[in-house]
Amino acid sequence: MKMHNADETCGIAQAAMVLGDWWNVLVLREVARGHVRFDALAAEIGLSRKVLSERLGRLVAHGVLSRTLYQRRPVRYEYLFTDAGRALLPLLAAMQDWGDRWVLGDGAPTASAAAEGAPHARVHALTGTRVPEGLALPGGPDGEPLPVVAPDAAATVLFTFPGPGAARDEPVPGAAGCTRENRLFADAWPEARRKGLDIRGVSTQLPHQQREFARTEELPHPLLSDAGHTLTTALRLPTFRSAGRLRLTRLILVVDAARTVRHVLFPVDDIAGAVATSLRLAEACARPV
Repeated sequence: MKMHNADETCGIAQAAMVLGDWWNVLVLREVARGHVRFDALAAEIGLSRKVLSERLGRLVAHGVLSRTLYQRRPVRYEYLFTDAGRALLPLLAAMQDWGDRWVLGDGAPTASAAAEGAPHARVHALTGTRVPEGLALPGGPDGEPLPVVAPDAAATVLFTFPGPGAARDEPVPGAAGCTRENRLFADAWPEARRKGLDIRGVSTQLPHQQREFARTEELPHPLLSDAGHTLTTALRLPTFRSAGRLRLTRLILVVDAARTVRHVLFPVDDIAGAVATSLRLAEACARPV
């Protein structure tokens, strides 16, 4: 493709050259979701093997994906994000947010979801799917990565929240209640751990902001930072924009020890009721059959 001379110094034009067309974007979407092998990508996207091979080759050539051998007989490769590829995750999250609000929605900012809306259907479709293996986010005492699903728990309650101050920074329907929700989970933490359960909260705040909030509130459960939108794009979670930042909409997932999403609570309108329900469902998941 011939570019106008002015495009040589335009970052938007250069990024468009790498992304190419919508098939490239969908390939990146599926890699973010953990579909990193050729057959899985072909099945999820519905793309011919010839065209998919071309798109993968271009993305590897542009340094967005790396091709890694995982099997020798027969030879098989998986396609993983490079640093440049991971840096595209916020762009994918922003595209999804824009599509949810302006194409699939009515343009109104909201931190909730209508039962007939696309985000509602997409989130509830997570039931029965598995959280990608190895998915970890900053959340340790020194900002080190922690697994999104607790490896030593019979079930994990994974709750996403907009972040403290979201409703204060720019009032958006459904954004209030982050501190209350965390306090309720904190109160439930000792009994949950006694039953072999784990509780993990996720927001798009930066790790140091999460640590300060956890310290101030004396929260015993880990708070994970998805500032890079790794989990957001892996599970295609709904977001909303407030105070110049993409924030996660409030929802709760109950995930079993095999990383399978067993229950989805969304939207969360009754915070106290949703917290109690999620813990009850997690306890049921943890019981031996």
